[in-house]
Amino acid sequence: MKLNLENLTYKVCDLASEVGEFLKLEVSKLNTTDIQSKGLHNYVTWVDKESERRIVEQLSKLLPGSGFIAEENPALKTGEFTWVIDPLDGTTNFIHGVPLYCISIGLMHHDETILAMVYEPNLNECFFTWQSAPAYLNGKTIHVTQTATINESLFATGFPYYDYTRLDDYLDIFKHLLQNSRGVRRLGSAAADLAYTACGRYDGFFEYGLSPWDVNAGALLVKNAGGVVSDFLGTQDYIFGKQIIATNSSIYTEFLKLFGAWKTDLK
Repeated sequence: MKLNLENLTYKVCDLASEVGEFLKLEVSKLNTTDIQSKGLHNYVTWVDKESERRIVEQLSKLLPGSGFIAEENPALKTGEFTWVIDPLDGTTNFIHGVPLYCISIGLMHHDETILAMVYEPNLNECFFTWQSAPAYLNGKTIHVTQTATINESLFATGFPYYDYTRLDDYLDIFKHLLQNSRGVRRLGSAAADLAYTACGRYDGFFEYGLSPWDVNAGALLVKNAGGVVSDFLGTQDYIFGKQIIATNSSIYTEFLKLFGAWKTDLK
């Protein structure tokens, strides 16, 4: 099947804008009885579930027969074309009224991501790209930074909330960056971190313990904005491998060396 990826991407952006309005309307109505625990420090609300239902319903119409990998219903089927969805990335921010959370939608053809969109409704920022295209923010082309050294760089990360098996190794990297960079930020949304790296607000991002829906779309944004993406071992197992590095090409090699102690037993 041959797809018009550009046209499809713009339709996905329109869908995300509609669902984003729903998220903004519901955040003020949320109460503690709406919050459920999926595991240690891992929460979900009926808003996450309704957002995903709306997205899946509309994407099924845009691309009939496609499969889904989705956070709130990971048992959904995959196919030749598979949507990878996080209907509300940053749920903890959402339930605390912190105005930064995203809708993340990627499309994979077999094992390759060919379309990506991250929408942050509070700032009305839509980051998008498709196979062999530039990356865009609200229609304007974006690029990763050209910062040449870690010392001049600003990084983003996320803190592990359930998998503490490599916490000491992680904190060693964090400590190094605190002492040898312009700082490390933690937004609470991996999709936003990757989008912000793609548009040059950050020079790099790293995190472990992630799921495909956290990184699938954002990773393609970074790559199509001229950046480099890998796992902590320097390989391409970042979508399903639970770990990711995303930087510009100038600092990637220097940055990757910080993860030398990392072993495959993390996966």
